[in-house]
Amino acid sequence: MAREPLRRRFSLPFPGRSGGLRPQVPAARPLGHTPHPYARAAGLVSVVLIGAWLGLLVVGSVQTPVGPMDTKMALRPSVSGGTKINVSPLGALELDSHHAPLRLDVDVDQLNPERSQALVNHPERIAGLQEEIAGDVAAGTIDLGVRSVVAVVSGATLLGLAVYRRPRRALAAGGLALALLVTSGAAAYATWNPKSVLEPKFSGLLSSAPSVVGNARSIVSDFDIYQQELARLVTNVTQLYDATANLPVYKPDPTTMRVLHVSDIHLNPAAWHIIESLVEQYDIDVIIDSGDTMDHGTTAENGFLDPISDLGAPYVWVRGNHDSAATQEYLKDLDNVRVLDDGRSVSISGLRIAGIGDPQFTPDRSVQPAGDGAERAAGHRLAVAMNQQRAKGDPVDIAVAHNPVAARETAGAVPLVLAGHTHNRKTHELDGGTRLMVQGSTGGDGLRAVEGDEPADVQASVLYLDRETRELQAWDEITLGGLGLSTAEVSRRLPDEKTPGEGASPSPSPSPSPTSPSAGPGPGSGTASPPARRTPSPSPTGAP
Repeated sequence: MAREPLRRRFSLPFPGRSGGLRPQVPAARPLGHTPHPYARAAGLVSVVLIGAWLGLLVVGSVQTPVGPMDTKMALRPSVSGGTKINVSPLGALELDSHHAPLRLDVDVDQLNPERSQALVNHPERIAGLQEEIAGDVAAGTIDLGVRSVVAVVSGATLLGLAVYRRPRRALAAGGLALALLVTSGAAAYATWNPKSVLEPKFSGLLSSAPSVVGNARSIVSDFDIYQQELARLVTNVTQLYDATANLPVYKPDPTTMRVLHVSDIHLNPAAWHIIESLVEQYDIDVIIDSGDTMDHGTTAENGFLDPISDLGAPYVWVRGNHDSAATQEYLKDLDNVRVLDDGRSVSISGLRIAGIGDPQFTPDRSVQPAGDGAERAAGHRLAVAMNQQRAKGDPVDIAVAHNPVAARETAGAVPLVLAGHTHNRKTHELDGGTRLMVQGSTGGDGLRAVEGDEPADVQASVLYLDRETRELQAWDEITLGGLGLSTAEVSRRLPDEKTPGEGASPSPSPSPSPTSPSAGPGPGSGTASPPARRTPSPSPTGAP
């Protein structure tokens, strides 16, 4: 290789100094030198990403109607993409709809009363609801796409102008942001999976949705049935919106009485903490326990009842088939407790309440269970006592019996009758305008809580009654996760609303044998068939 001329590598001696050649030292770079190209590129990419994200966050969302609902749609940066539908306060569901660095967020803000009422008034429109929703989603997506382009380009350009203070650099940032958005859109289109709606991932209270609505594939295949259910859902929700707006149940109101209905605690000590919390949260006026507080009814269990005196509200109790006469006598001596038996009635907070104890004590195996005949006879005695009370001019507002078979005998004698025993919450309209409310197990099946595939739920209800008329205005069905679970659900029901499991009073059919493994909730109890959930395991005598 040819060497450079010597004059290019060495400088001549300075005049007046000793001779000789010396290497030439390169001049130092001035401060503020131009950064490395890689650093410049990384800085530009950071400006583009941050500016695009800020643009999407500030102006990158659209309000759009989807059927009877008002929704907000937005694009958000994401590693895996997909679609997230937020249904506050119930939870969310996520769809693996696409794979791109952008996620589609859909927030269901509220049910539009006008569009919902239009569907209620014109149910024939339900047939075209699928096409309407598809059109609304398509229009909203197009609007969102246009707005997102403007938001991304504007955000990156403005941030680039603020950082670089050069129009050319700012326009480069905006152009790069547009290219990234188009590339992301192309990736989403290429990986779009329309079948993702068949396999959603639920969170929050919606995590129970698959068991409620069934398999999504069956909904798609039976869309005609789904349309009918959707119409009923829209109707119920609309009526609920309208009715609850006028109900004095969302805040303390002197005209509303609150009754807490519990049943079938079965020696679960956690029930007392739950009841105490509900009394405080709901400002309960009176607690009604429809029996089976104990499990074997022995005197050794009586100490379990002591916390009742400190629950913060009067406690009205009737004997269940697991509660002995010794249990009843022990409760009579406790402060704050009113024991009802043989049709006896008490007046508490202006409410007249009558009740009768269960005629059977099934843990006593030396006695043959008397069956439904004894229950009907007890219910008849309760009805006679209430009719006598009405003749005196002081009618009973609420009747209480443990077994629904006995409770049904009060039809026409009282507006509201409460029961338990079956461990399955049900509501029925009886003849004569009487409403029968059967409570689930507030003890989560007590000692048998974990005998099934999963812990049984803990259930209670808060009843709202008008203080002047004593009429039932509404009730809240409270369901808590059983042993080891931490879930909670509250459903508001209205008297005119058809609740799950509600129906006309069927004629009771012969009950199963007391020793049958299927004894418990069934035809003999006079209730509708239990829903598809774990039923309580039978006690040694075959009764819950």
